[in-house]
Amino acid sequence: MPAALSILDLAPIAPGRSARESLAASVELARAAERSGYRRVWYAEHHNMPTIASSATSVVIGHVAEHTDSIRLGAGGIMLPNHSPLVIAEQFGTLETLFPGRIDLGLGRAPGTDRQTMRAIRRDATSSDTFPQDVLELQGYLKGESRVPGVQSVPVPVGEVPLYILGSSLFGAQLAAKLGLPYAFASHFAPDALHEAVAVYREEFQPSEQLAEPYVIAGANVFAAEDRDEAEAQRRTSYRNRARAFIARGQGGRDFTDDEIDAFLVSPGGQQLSAMTKYTVAGTPDEVRAFLEAFAASAGADEIITAHHAEQVADRVRSVELTAKAMAHRA
Repeated sequence: MPAALSILDLAPIAPGRSARESLAASVELARAAERSGYRRVWYAEHHNMPTIASSATSVVIGHVAEHTDSIRLGAGGIMLPNHSPLVIAEQFGTLETLFPGRIDLGLGRAPGTDRQTMRAIRRDATSSDTFPQDVLELQGYLKGESRVPGVQSVPVPVGEVPLYILGSSLFGAQLAAKLGLPYAFASHFAPDALHEAVAVYREEFQPSEQLAEPYVIAGANVFAAEDRDEAEAQRRTSYRNRARAFIARGQGGRDFTDDEIDAFLVSPGGQQLSAMTKYTVAGTPDEVRAFLEAFAASAGADEIITAHHAEQVADRVRSVELTAKAMAHRA
């Protein structure tokens, strides 16, 4: 059976654009995804990153939900050690109450930021040690079955808020398998352990009330355009911007020319950054379909979550539309 298709929207703030424009673009992208038949759109929690506008993830989900009708929306993910399980249960219980049947909650254990910002969040360095217990505590609140005597989350959603474990290592795979939860692998930026983690997850999976069979989501980066050269140009611009933001943090925010960025990208440090985006396709709809089908088969993915990174909003929306059309017409 062909893999389902979804979107990870990083709410990018393009050079010269504002965060407000970025969030408006996220609404436009979600509407395009809804029209095109995608299963869900997820938003990721990142902090202290000037190029990403989704730090207040639950607020972004609520805003986009107000401007769409039916598509599922969720966190991909909430970095749970940054928060108390009770507060996240309250936020997502409220979202499910307002938008019933449409809210997902993906959970990760990384800080989603640097060490200094982690301290500013008031996160302890050992916070991730209790991640498994925190997931169970959160799950209890959302079901109205609190594990903490005398404490409940309000509102308790009438419907289910399905939980997903996010990861890029064997830890997340083993935890998702043990808890009987779907597993989403961050192969769009951390590809190395994809196949091993999926194999471990499927081998160790234990059925749960939420999920009877293992379910794998894998991430891939997509630049789809009618013309291959145009898609490649979008990819080149996007990854130059990414590299520029990466090295600017260590250079006092200094700007870099395209030539300087290209020189960095062929250096050992740049090649390491490029290796993070191993699972990327830039091409025509037919080329994108061929890549995604092969990727899903190789990864053993039930669902592909695609990240569309074109700098211009119109190009990003068009990539979403072309990808959906191509996959809908697959043989």
